[in-house]
Amino acid sequence: MLALPGGRCAANLPPMSDAPLVSPPGGAPPPPGAFRARLPLTVLTVLILLVCGLLSLGVVTWEVGVDGLVYGVLLAALPVGPVLACVLWLDRHEAEPPHLLAFAFGWGACVATFGSLVLNTAGSLLLLRTPGSLADPSVVIAPVVEESLKGAAVLLLLWRQRRHFDGVVDGIVYAAFVGVGFAFLENVLYLGRALATDGVASLAVVFVLRCIASPFAHPLFTMAFGVGLGIAARHRNVLVRLGAPVLGFCVAVALHALWNASASAGLFLPAYVLLQMPVFALAVALALVARAREAHLIAKHLQVYAETGWLTDAEVHMLASPRRRREARAWALGAGGLQGRAAMGEFQNLATALAFRRDRAQRGTDVRVVEDELTLLHRIAVARRAFLAPLAVGHGALR
Repeated sequence: MLALPGGRCAANLPPMSDAPLVSPPGGAPPPPGAFRARLPLTVLTVLILLVCGLLSLGVVTWEVGVDGLVYGVLLAALPVGPVLACVLWLDRHEAEPPHLLAFAFGWGACVATFGSLVLNTAGSLLLLRTPGSLADPSVVIAPVVEESLKGAAVLLLLWRQRRHFDGVVDGIVYAAFVGVGFAFLENVLYLGRALATDGVASLAVVFVLRCIASPFAHPLFTMAFGVGLGIAARHRNVLVRLGAPVLGFCVAVALHALWNASASAGLFLPAYVLLQMPVFALAVALALVARAREAHLIAKHLQVYAETGWLTDAEVHMLASPRRRREARAWALGAGGLQGRAAMGEFQNLATALAFRRDRAQRGTDVRVVEDELTLLHRIAVARRAFLAPLAVGHGALR
């Protein structure tokens, strides 16, 4: 708990039962001025993150001092890389745009933490002034406040970046990045408090409990809401689109409340064994099932492009298998160096985006698609030429 101290629309696509367009690859570039149009919103977003981050760091420094802040940041940063690496491992079919992942992490570390510092404190003071109230703020207030603020980032991404939010895996990834960002700054506060109040021995205990034993706690809570939004993104039924996120949010709050209650009652070990470990195992299983479903969708929706000559059967087979995708990138690295590997990665990402775009259009869940079919096919062809270029050069030299 954090608290203060003290293009085309899908309706215009060809029917999904038909073959894709088979005219020569082409497609218009992004509209002129598109970047300039997005610049004010980008600048505003960065400013909000920066201001909230500085305010949060200022509050932490005020409570724990400069030494507590420095040691807290250094130690809290240690689990961030491994946890994010595990999350990205789940998202190997279509890597999310780095700027959206950075936004998710930054929102969790800056906006959600500062909002929690303010709202948790206000809620705690309100409870203290309520006659006869015995409620624990960390159980009845913090879970609702923190999961609302963290979940808001995932909801914003679904709303504003719909073409980069295809289902459950994306919901898990974005939610986990938000949760890791939040946990990072929260750990800075708890580590700094431990050092400031009880010294190095207490700091070591808090580091083991929060950074080694339970680095996935906050990501797991928020992932429940991310799963709900991912399910909603794939369905047109109104009840599912509304009910899945609400249920996911309730699960996130409940898990968070149970975790905080166990910590307040001194039952960390039982809660860890009986709550966090099973939930973690369930989350991993769900993510793997969702990723396998993505592989099936890729194979299904790209097959029509193989039948009409835009892709080969071997390429579709490769694109639907994480292992073969990895082998293809290794081959491209050997054939064309870093540029060849980058081109193969671009080819894989674009083809996956094409499959997911066709899936969304077929289900009618996205009428705000930016890139049309031909544009993606053109970019796929360009990427293919780039990673095959070294072979063409070598073949010419042999002549």
